[in-house]
Amino acid sequence: MASYNVFFLCSLLFSFSAMVISLTTITPNTSIYYNETLISAARIFEAGFHSFGNSQNLYFCIWYMNISPRTIVWVANRDTPVNTSEATFKVSNGGNPVLIDGSGTVIWSSNATETAADPVLLLLDTGNMVVRKGNSSSGNILWQSFDYPGDTLLPGMVLRVNRVTGVYNSLRSWKNSGDPGSGEFLYHLDGHGFPQLVIGKGSSTWLYRIGSWTGLFFSGVPWETLYRYFNFSFVLNDQEVHFGYEPRNASIVSRYMITPLGTVQRFLWSSETKTWQLFLAGPQDQCDNYGLCGENSECNVNNSPQCDCLDGFVLKSAGNLNGGCVRKVDLDCDERDGFVPYKGVKLPDTSSSWFDKSMNLQECEEKCLKNCSCTAYASLDVRNGGSGCIIWFNGLVDMRSESEGQDIFIRVAASELGNSRSKANKKKLAGILVGSGIIILGILIAGYVIYVRRKKHEKPGEDTGINQVNQVQKYEKEDIELPTFDFSTIANATDHFSPSNILGEGGYGPVYKGVLANGREVAVKRLSLKSGQGPQEFKNEVTLIANLQHRNLVKLLGCCIDNDERILIYEYMPNRSLDHFIFGLTFYPLCICN
Repeated sequence: MASYNVFFLCSLLFSFSAMVISLTTITPNTSIYYNETLISAARIFEAGFHSFGNSQNLYFCIWYMNISPRTIVWVANRDTPVNTSEATFKVSNGGNPVLIDGSGTVIWSSNATETAADPVLLLLDTGNMVVRKGNSSSGNILWQSFDYPGDTLLPGMVLRVNRVTGVYNSLRSWKNSGDPGSGEFLYHLDGHGFPQLVIGKGSSTWLYRIGSWTGLFFSGVPWETLYRYFNFSFVLNDQEVHFGYEPRNASIVSRYMITPLGTVQRFLWSSETKTWQLFLAGPQDQCDNYGLCGENSECNVNNSPQCDCLDGFVLKSAGNLNGGCVRKVDLDCDERDGFVPYKGVKLPDTSSSWFDKSMNLQECEEKCLKNCSCTAYASLDVRNGGSGCIIWFNGLVDMRSESEGQDIFIRVAASELGNSRSKANKKKLAGILVGSGIIILGILIAGYVIYVRRKKHEKPGEDTGINQVNQVQKYEKEDIELPTFDFSTIANATDHFSPSNILGEGGYGPVYKGVLANGREVAVKRLSLKSGQGPQEFKNEVTLIANLQHRNLVKLLGCCIDNDERILIYEYMPNRSLDHFIFGLTFYPLCICN
């Protein structure tokens, strides 16, 4: 019996020694030891000692508390690991967070410049570790980890550059997935000319340029896809420029990081699969490689070859498609020069550009013509028809075709205007012919599919077409009554368009599963912001679809129009392929007919 008691006592002591203790704040009188962690108020983030793989090296890190496997978002001592479990993390009397090894040697320090007599260190629910003056939410922040990013950009964190001193913060890659030490690649804002986001190997060699701010996002990314889930902030003044993001819905858990290979990836957490889902990544193709085609050339991944000289330019070196292009004819350097428009592009490198936020596009053109070194101009902000002015000087580098890109006007000599317009007209005509062919082919295929479906379900003596024709004719005389939903009802039904409710996504926009207040399950199709339809045109199209109800079409229950939002509400088909109807060919002829 005595031996049993001894065994029980030893087991109890061992359990206590292995137990992790969680703290919510640290003061100069407390420290975090190897078996202790610091947690945020809502238990979203946690900070403590962590080792990677089989390594004995210890790092003080911040991670998501309730996500497994552990996802590290910040490392204090990334380049100075400790190899003893006797290490402690504490805040000094003046408010400086420090990491100390077993012998009392300072391994890492924040080197905070501000001090306070009663500092308190805590971890916020945003993942930001801060030192405050006093234990109050209103206390002045003396230091915060968000000012010193690692490889991850969290919501609420900003990348910034001081336009006076040129000093900037950045994301820096890890050496590899098991070593958080400083890697080769940096992701940061470049403050020269008009600011832009870039990825470089070190601070001097650019590998990938995400582009300049358009008023909505950066010109080299699919802003519309991101805009559905995030709000972005871009602040530009005489002192600094900074950029950050926040999720549109509190249920969205997202992180943005630079990998050890120099790529950027945005992840969304799926509460259903309990995994991180890759949302966007870059570079996406060869045309994303910085300056692939050289100066005065455009890269188009859909062309072969991908590089093509701009109108009015020829290859600098015959046969060298990546060596850049030079002018066929020098500029006249007077008002006889003209401009060739390029639509839908990622604007060229803006590091040597000039910009003005108050000018309009006409003033921008006049400004360019007065400077012989000006080679192109564009609107600075694409919103509300365009505003502001950005001007390039000398060669145009890293310009590519982009489906959600901007318009730019390339300066050419007067003698080249006719040739350029002829070339542009040929391209436009070819595009029209190809586009028309695709539409006609789509209509024929869609018609055949509907015909086959009707024949398959047709019963002897059944009228398969006349009723629908009569319905279309009736539509011209009178509308049917179709329920309309307010936006808040649809937002609540889809958990504010949560990514976890997405059933699929096509060219017209994503489809969400929703549950109305009465418990009815619906499929909610949120149309793309690029549709350009006005309210009346949208209502006309919806009424036409409603009149064309057919057994091969999912039933349309109603619609929603709210500012720029255009939403269709369908019945939910749990036992059939919903995307076959909403994304498939059946939907396309309805839009084309209208």
